[in-house]
Amino acid sequence: MRIGARLMDQGMNGTSVGHVNHSKVGYINGIVKKKRCNRRIRRHRALPFRMALQDLFHACQDVFKGPGTVPTPEDVQRLCHILDHMRPEDVGLSQDLQFFKPKSKTKGTPRVTSTTIYQCDNFELCMFFLPSAGVIPLHNHPGMTVFSKLLLGSMHIKSYDWVEPQQVSNGSTMSSKLRLGQVKADGVFTAPCNSSVLYPTTGGNIHAFTAITPCAILDVIGPPYSQEDGRDCLYYKDTPYTTNATLNGDTIQPKEDGERYGWLEEIDMPANAQMDQIEYLGPQVIENRGR
Repeated sequence: MRIGARLMDQGMNGTSVGHVNHSKVGYINGIVKKKRCNRRIRRHRALPFRMALQDLFHACQDVFKGPGTVPTPEDVQRLCHILDHMRPEDVGLSQDLQFFKPKSKTKGTPRVTSTTIYQCDNFELCMFFLPSAGVIPLHNHPGMTVFSKLLLGSMHIKSYDWVEPQQVSNGSTMSSKLRLGQVKADGVFTAPCNSSVLYPTTGGNIHAFTAITPCAILDVIGPPYSQEDGRDCLYYKDTPYTTNATLNGDTIQPKEDGERYGWLEEIDMPANAQMDQIEYLGPQVIENRGR
């Protein structure tokens, strides 16, 4: 998602992250804390090569063909198989790290941290770290296919897909400011669990995450967000859909039993969408494999 981030400096004694609230995210070989920008920075050696991450990277090179394309079902299965078997250690994390065992509740609004493992024009590998009660607000993924793997923690996920065409009972088109979305997911997920996939128009393309415990998520995004290429991240607020609801005086057509819907309204980037961004210092990927 689009990052309104403050680049976090690397600390003097390791390779992890300090949040605004002084919670810490760590890699297995050390820990970093946020330091003043005017201090000298000593670089630390990244964690060694991990085969699972390298396999994921190679698969992404094969699967993602660029903007306007969607992976085939066989390619989706290939990536999911790799992600389903990945562990926190494959990206330099451990459930024993202090960030995932907070001693007290966070004061103020918990802030999410992100890091990019690798990015090119066709795909991006990245991670998000959510402290308890941290939120990634409801947002979309225009023209993108996204694989998400919850590595650590427990979180609530809610997602929607647009209902098309957007029409009311008399055939008139809905207001562009308020659109109907169908709920695709609304529940709690706890690691270890299988990966999930969203597509440009299906699979819950518009979603929100709320951490119940500290969480780490690995995302595979293809193609990445790009405002220049028309793939900017948009944010929404949702309100419940009720039977016989009206819009501009028109009654909405009834939906099938068992399906749930909500009204989605585009909003400005919310304050809790702002993230801290850190350099990735976990196991690295090797780009050249002798192709």
